[in-house]
Amino acid sequence: MNAPKRSNRSYVGLYNDMYAGMTPIGNFIRDAWVFGILPETETCEGWDVSRIQMLHDQVNAEWDKYDLRISNLPAELRERHERIHQEAIDRAREHGWVAGEDIDREMGDDA
Repeated sequence: MNAPKRSNRSYVGLYNDMYAGMTPIGNFIRDAWVFGILPETETCEGWDVSRIQMLHDQVNAEWDKYDLRISNLPAELRERHERIHQEAIDRAREHGWVAGEDIDREMGDDA
C-alpha cells in the first residue's frame, strides 16, 4: 500500500489521500459536498488543520439536524449522498481499496 506522506501543515487533498480519499477526512469532505457546504470540485488540497476542523464542525452540525441518519435525509440529499459515496467507493476500489482492510499503517495499529 502506498500511503501518501502526511504533513503537519496541510492536507494532501481528497484524491491524493489514501485510496483516493477513503479516509475519515475524505468522508466528511464528501458529506460537505452532500450538504452543499463545499462544491464537488473542492478537494481541500493544501488546507491547514484548523480549516479542516472548521469544515468537520460544519458537517457535524448538518448531520445533527438529521440525527446522524442517512434515512432521515430529505430525498434530494439522500440521493446525492448515495451518488457521491458510491462514486468514492468505485474510485477507491480502482486504487486497490478493500473494505475492512483500509488501515493507515502510518498511524499505527492503535489509531
